[in-house]
Amino acid sequence: MSRLSDSIGFDPATLAFYTKEAPDYAASGPGGVSRWLASFLGHLPDGSRILELGCGSGRDAEAMIAAGHDVDATDGTPEMAALASTRLGRTVRVMRFDALDAHEAYDAVWAHACLLHVPFPALPGILTRVFRALRPGGVHFATYKGGGTAGRDAAGRYFNYPDAGSLRAAYEAAAPWQISAIEDYVGGGYDGRQGPWLAISVRRPDD
Repeated sequence: MSRLSDSIGFDPATLAFYTKEAPDYAASGPGGVSRWLASFLGHLPDGSRILELGCGSGRDAEAMIAAGHDVDATDGTPEMAALASTRLGRTVRVMRFDALDAHEAYDAVWAHACLLHVPFPALPGILTRVFRALRPGGVHFATYKGGGTAGRDAAGRYFNYPDAGSLRAAYEAAAPWQISAIEDYVGGGYDGRQGPWLAISVRRPDD
C-alpha cells in the first residue's frame, strides 16, 4: 500500500479511479437505494436540510428529494457530479471531504460508502468538519467496509477498513459525538464480492 500523509483527507489514486470509471460505476450495482436510507429519513423532520457526501450516481439523493427533503448532493469528482446532476436535474457540487467548511448549516449528513476512502489518520479531521456542518441536534450516518487493517482493493482504491473499536475511536477523537449505534452487516461492492461492513449512526448534541 502506498504511504499516505496523516493530514491529507483524500487518496489521489482513488479519486483517479472514480474519474476514469464514472460512467461504468454509476451504471453498476443494484438499482435500489441504500438499505439504511428509510431508517435514516425516519429520524428526520419533514423538509430537513441534508448534506450528502460522495453521492455517486445520485440514487440516494433522488430518493431523499422525492421524500420532500432539501438535499445538497456533493461528490469529489467532476465526472461523477456531472452524472448525478443529469439524474437529479439540478447541480451537484464538486467537493472533496476536506473542503467541507459549512458551519451549522444542515440537519443531517448522509455518507453512504464514501468516507471509507478517507486515509484513516485523517478521518477524525474530516469527522470534525462533519460535526461543525451540523446544527445542534443534527444526525450523521455513514457506512464503512470492515476489516481492521487499511489497504487497497484489486482496482487500486484505498479503503480504511476499520473495525468497530477503531471506528468508535475515530469519531470520539473528532468531536463530542453522541454515538447511537455501530452495526455489523454483510454487504457487497463494485467488485461484486460480499464482505463485512459497519453502519454508524451519530448525533451532534443539542447546545
